[in-house]
Amino acid sequence: MTSRAGKGFVHRMLGFWLDNPLLVMLLLAGLVFAGIAHAPFDWDLGDMPRDPVPVDAIPDLGENQQIVLTEWPGRSPRDIEDQITYPLTTALIGLADVRTVRSFSRLGLSTVHVIFSDGADFYDSRSRIVEKLAGLPAGILPPGVSPSLGPDATGLGQIFWYTLEGRDPQGRPAGGWDPAELRAIQDWHVRYALSAVAGVAEVASVGGFVREYQVDVDPDALKVFAVSLGEVAAAVKGSNVDVGARTIEINGVEYLVRGRGLVEEPRDIATSVVALRDGSPLLVGDVASVGLGPAPRRGVLDVGGADAVGGVVAARYGANPLAVINGIKAAIAEILAGLPSKTLPDGTVSRVEIIPFYDRSILIGETLGTLSDALRNQILVTVLVILVMVRRLRGSLLVSGLLPAAVLLCFSAMRVFGVDAHIVALTGIAIAIGTMVDMGIVLVENVDESAPGDDRREVVLAAAAEIAPAVITAVATTVLSFLPVFTLEAAEGKLFRPLAWTKTYALLAALLLSLVVLPPLAQMVLRPAGRRRGLLGLIRAGRRGGIGAWAFPVMALVTGLLLAVVWRPLGPGPGLIDDVGFVALVALAVIGPLYLFRVFYPRLLRWALDHKTYFWLVPLAIVLAGVAGWRSLGREFMPPLDEGSFLYMPTSCASWTRPWPPYQRSSRWWASWAGPSRPSIRRRCR
Repeated sequence: MTSRAGKGFVHRMLGFWLDNPLLVMLLLAGLVFAGIAHAPFDWDLGDMPRDPVPVDAIPDLGENQQIVLTEWPGRSPRDIEDQITYPLTTALIGLADVRTVRSFSRLGLSTVHVIFSDGADFYDSRSRIVEKLAGLPAGILPPGVSPSLGPDATGLGQIFWYTLEGRDPQGRPAGGWDPAELRAIQDWHVRYALSAVAGVAEVASVGGFVREYQVDVDPDALKVFAVSLGEVAAAVKGSNVDVGARTIEINGVEYLVRGRGLVEEPRDIATSVVALRDGSPLLVGDVASVGLGPAPRRGVLDVGGADAVGGVVAARYGANPLAVINGIKAAIAEILAGLPSKTLPDGTVSRVEIIPFYDRSILIGETLGTLSDALRNQILVTVLVILVMVRRLRGSLLVSGLLPAAVLLCFSAMRVFGVDAHIVALTGIAIAIGTMVDMGIVLVENVDESAPGDDRREVVLAAAAEIAPAVITAVATTVLSFLPVFTLEAAEGKLFRPLAWTKTYALLAALLLSLVVLPPLAQMVLRPAGRRRGLLGLIRAGRRGGIGAWAFPVMALVTGLLLAVVWRPLGPGPGLIDDVGFVALVALAVIGPLYLFRVFYPRLLRWALDHKTYFWLVPLAIVLAGVAGWRSLGREFMPPLDEGSFLYMPTSCASWTRPWPPYQRSSRWWASWAGPSRPSIRRRCR
């Protein structure tokens, strides 16, 4: 074989790897080990360390936003808007990298959504907001009002919902617990245990009743005793506090003196002193009734038509949702033994249990299962095509063996560069499978063209050096073709950029293995033409009717049988024979025309060269058909994403809402805001 490659850098690099096969094998083993450790699939590898790629079912298309919450109980949405939402919005809109600010004012609550540009760091933007809130001028907000920053989670962070229910020892619903008891268990036991799980940003309680001490003042009693409502409130506030004093010494021993005033029951509030009347103390119980009662609530959790108590777990930004869910389940298993139980009047023992009703790990598992099956089937199909089309046993196995290694190397790249594994990202690997083997096939074919008696090292070196520039150019061209995808922004970019990254990683991994690992393996496995011995020699010699006449059909049959077993294209109903027959028909329908095209290609090429004018009508017709099809398609760029689960959350008439900045709607925004019509305020009812 005559080599056209020079003695440049690529030639010297290939020579180095060919002269150090042990180093290549160690490098390949390290890459495979790292890929297995970083694989997103839930593989049971015993004591092997694992650092999997963060995995979710669908990509997070939400905005890069932070939420500022401010409570001012009892105030109307208009008061909230004027005195809290508007000052906070004007203060936060000037932060660096802020794209827009959206604010919502509800009864007693102000919500300000600060949306940053996609390039802004998530936690750095939180720090900027905290610094800005800490530096607000005095008096800009009402006294006693303190804004707080929402949890460090995204809009896709709700990964686990659960309810607290009473169950008997057999796991059947038993009841016996009122919503106030369940809410107390959730707030003071379950919520704190789940918040300690790594990766959890917040555990929010939903439903039930929050217990509180309620003081119902009698207006007539206030009038009789000449006591104001403020004095009663001050007495209640002052009674719930411990007071420290100095120490006294008795018989050489020092004693600490303090007053205990923390409220432990309603009676402690009722006996608090409000004022003195004619030398007698006037107690809170004289002018009001004190007891336990539920706090007003503005939402309810319904399960099967019954009032329920539960919680929602939000994962922290950047955390692995699947790992967080597994940690939550482990924490639930630990705290189940500590949950209370009671014996009902009928003798049934009812124990509080945590019942999940939304668990995203199920969807993640189904997504990963579907994609892993697709990758496995694609690899088998590719191996089958290589066996039939390449027609060289060693070369086919050598090229096919690089596919799993390239996929594992792609997982390592995803972990290093922070690309999460989800249905779109893993699809990029799936669509790159067919392209990843091209470089290996070209190398194998080039090595096979050597003359008998040539030195194996020189044959492989010359073959690899000859194709390396063309292979690098082809991969670079494919990667550069994805530049428009890399420049997408907003939701489109978050959806399609992971696919472009993973396909790029897969192609680069295949290129690395083809130029570094494949040449030394080819030197050890392949033989130049005319020097094939052993089984492969028999196969080559048997093409005229010997053992080679059935060796490749047997290999193809074994691969097709394995594909039918793992694929089961006809479903669980038909038998294995039907599946094997279906796979054989599909393979014949796909590979048969390709094989015939390979056989008749020289004649087709000769005809195209002799009739150039007529040949150009074929690509022209294809282009016209493509343009016509493109014009008939819709213009919607974003495909619909259906998770398969839904949460019904009805809301009543909401609040005063106003887009910001207001001058985007009117140049005379202050006049429109201050006027009686208030055109920038809208009432939203859902």
